[in-house]
Formats: sequence, C-alpha cells, structure tokens
Amino acid sequence: MKFIMYHYVRPSHPDLPYFKHLHIDDFRRQLDYFAAEYGFVPRDEFLATLEGTAVPVSGVVLSFDDGLIDHYRYVLPELEQRNLWGLFYIPTGIYARRKLLDVHRIHCLLGRFGGQAMLDALGELVSDDMLSHSHVDEFRERTYARQDNDAATAEFKRILNYYLSYEFREQVLDTLMARFFCEEELIDEYYIPRDRLAEFEERQMLLGGHSVSHRVFSRLSRAEQQHEIQECFEFLESATGGLKLRSFCYPYGGFHSFNATTEELLQAAGCRFSLNVEPRDAEAADFRTRPQAIPRYDCNAFPYGRCREPLAV
Repeated sequence: MKFIMYHYVRPSHPDLPYFKHLHIDDFRRQLDYFAAEYGFVPRDEFLATLEGTAVPVSGVVLSFDDGLIDHYRYVLPELEQRNLWGLFYIPTGIYARRKLLDVHRIHCLLGRFGGQAMLDALGELVSDDMLSHSHVDEFRERTYARQDNDAATAEFKRILNYYLSYEFREQVLDTLMARFFCEEELIDEYYIPRDRLAEFEERQMLLGGHSVSHRVFSRLSRAEQQHEIQECFEFLESATGGLKLRSFCYPYGGFHSFNATTEELLQAAGCRFSLNVEPRDAEAADFRTRPQAIPRYDCNAFPYGRCREPLAV
C-alpha cells in the first residue's frame, strides 16, 4: 500500500512566480500514472484493513495536507470525477485567527520574492540569541532533503521552522508579512471554509487531524502536544458532526518531527493511525506494531509529481 502526500495542487499564478506547487495538470497526469501502474486502494478495503478484517492491499492511497482551498477547488472535483477518495488533513488553528499559519506565511513570502531576498530580509530581524541551538545538526541533515529547494530557500525555511525559538517566530513573520504582503487579502482565499469541512466526509472522503498550529511536535512539551492533538480532534468532530475515524499526520513529517510521547498521546486519543514521511510502502506489520508512524511517500518521488520551474526563471 502506497500512501502519497500532497500539499498545494493548483494552476500557476503570475503574482507568485517562485511558488512551489504541483500544477493541477501534472496532478492529473500523476493520477493517470498511478491508475496504470499500481491502481488505487478502494475506500472499503482500506477501512477493512484498519478494522483488521483484511491485510493491506496493493495500490495507492492519496493524502492531502494543510486544509488548503486547492483541495476543495481542484482536488475534490478531480477525485470524484474518477470515483476516487482521499485523506484530507486539517490544521484547525486556521479557523481561529485572521492571519495565515506561520508555515503558509513562509510559503507566500518565498513564493513571491524567492529564497535569497527573503533570507536577506530575515538576517536583518534575527539575532543569534533568538535561535534554539539544540538539534541543529539533526535538523540540518534531516529536513528538506527531498525537496527541490535552492540553498537560500532551504536555509530560510530551516531558520523559521526549526531554529528560531517559537517565542520569536510569529513576531518575525508579522514583520515580514507587514513589509511584503497585505495578509488580510489572502486569508479567505487560502483555506477550506469551515462550513465545507463536513462536505468532505459526506462526499466519501476522510478528514483527519494535522494539529492546531502546525508546529514541530518534537519541539513541544508533553502538555503542548496533548493540547495540539485534543483540540484538533475536538474541533473536527464538532465541525463535521462526527468523524468516520480519527487519523493524524505530522506537521513537517519525518521521524525528527515527533517522538514517543506524540505516538503515546495519539494512541490515547483514539487515533487509528498517523502518517509519517518515510518513502516506503506500508505493510501489514506497520498497522499492527506502529500504527502512529505509517510510512508515506512525497508525490515528487513519482513521475509528474515535481514542481514546475518557477515562472521567474
């Protein structure tokens, strides 16, 4: 069973010449490729696997992170047209604030101005005493290795997502967004509307948790992790009138992004499985022995899954 991870799936836009996304036409081509090479796991057979009444069948399971409007506008119609289903993971804090999640502010800044310009601007705002130096070597080696980033883009993302202390990150991004964007114009066009979430489950998709604030769980205390998990699931249960099942995927992903405490808390919250980022097929043993770390491929590991060249190039 091959779990595949997607984020932005959309047409290109001239206002975001450096924006990293999978073009909707390439998404369609990749679905055609998966259909020809592997096939897709039927929803009922997937649910039977979770119930333990069937072994994992071969085929593809599609998953989409971050609650992006792309998934409602482009992905959902495409899946329904092909009689396919998918897993959609929602960071629920997007509905409680009038600004983008920090991770998406980073994407917008990079998408409009490119990595070097943003790294230069960041250097004016961040001093060494604002950085957390624990695990720097681990994060440098294990983050963004499979993404097509230039060196400046990767360093900008590492500083803001992994090195900069959380007490400073939002303030730094507030400053950058105020300097380079009118954020108020972006908010309502960025995420799936809250009143559309239930529609996904009604249309035979499955919704899952992606935390509240999309922070790196391995950087959080036990209490902070528990809040992120509990509040996320409670919101989704309320917004949908009850989830078909509870599942989760880790913000950023990879074994560096969560720990044993995370897995324990998810298990206690009734989470049936959680998706990691590890490029291999999921086997029956994964669901039995470590269901909170199910492996998942990035879409860019397969034909048609890479971002196109930036418009600015």
